[in-house]
Order: sequence, then structure tokens, then C-alpha cells
Amino acid sequence: MDQNLNTVQRRIIELQIEHRDLDYLIERLADEPSCDELQLRRLKKRKLKLKDAITLLQLQLEPDVPA
Repeated sequence: MDQNLNTVQRRIIELQIEHRDLDYLIERLADEPSCDELQLRRLKKRKLKLKDAITLLQLQLEPDVPA
């Protein structure tokens, strides 16, 4: 069980790093006057998907709480 938790935690960290890198890249591209809007939208969409994946993995780490 601990191995599975470590795997999930490691994956969360990897996704958070990718999310942060995308955030930086989006910021840099948005500052360019000749920015490719389509590429920017795709990067933003990827960033949102990463955020969703991170959230789902974090929910796996939380113990079930009775309603």
C-alpha cells in the first residue's frame, strides 16, 4: 500500500512540475507580440488537464471521510 501511495505522490509532483513549466511558457508566449494564439490556447488547455489530473490524484491520497 505504501508503494502505491509513493507512486501517486511522485506522479503528483511530476505533474505539478509540468504544470509550473507550462505556466511559465504560457506567460512568456503571451508577452510576445507575434504570439501564436492557437498554440497558446492548446497550452492553456493542457495546463487545465494537468490541474484536473493533479486534483484526481490528490483525492486518491485522502482517506474516505463519511458524509
